[in-house]
Amino acid sequence: MQFDFDSLGEDMRYKLMLATVLPRPIAWVTTQDRNGLVNAAPFSFFNVFGTEPPTVGIGVGRNSPTQPKDTGLNIRATEEFVVNLVPFAVAEEMRASSMPFPPDVREIDAVGLPSVRVTPPRIDDSPVAFECKFMQEIRLGNFSLILGRIVMLHVRDEAVLDADRLYIDAAKLDLIGRMEGALYTRTRDKFEPSAALGQTLLAKQKV
Repeated sequence: MQFDFDSLGEDMRYKLMLATVLPRPIAWVTTQDRNGLVNAAPFSFFNVFGTEPPTVGIGVGRNSPTQPKDTGLNIRATEEFVVNLVPFAVAEEMRASSMPFPPDVREIDAVGLPSVRVTPPRIDDSPVAFECKFMQEIRLGNFSLILGRIVMLHVRDEAVLDADRLYIDAAKLDLIGRMEGALYTRTRDKFEPSAALGQTLLAKQKV
């Protein structure tokens, strides 16, 4: 089956992309407007994109053709945000915060851990949080790719096995990812592919 994206509407392209790019990490982004009102919203069009500078990217859409999301408005206004990662324990709260609430509604109560290098607070129940400074916005039609430079990383103490060696126990983070539709997945089911095939191909090239 083939799908010609040039002949499909945005809603159909969106549906296909969400059903095939799996799993996707979730950025639970906290921002703050100029009046100090805190917003929290999840985004699965998200990943890290480099280490020099340390960069995160978030695809931020719009609530409607004429109404930008509060996250985008706040980042443009203050140039600061926090990317909180989502553990299984608060999946319900994360999903609830994705609803298009009015700007004056606080999406979740568990926002209050102070940040160090930026103003927006961190989410209490998140085991990982990246404090970010705005770098660039790339307008992509109804979406914007917002790039931020990571200036501080917080990791829950019990997940740090060896701070000197920077060894983090991913199982203790118990993070979730976005699947198709309203489905999510846990990240505990891991495997390591065998290197045997690669060694065989390399050996054949040397013959």
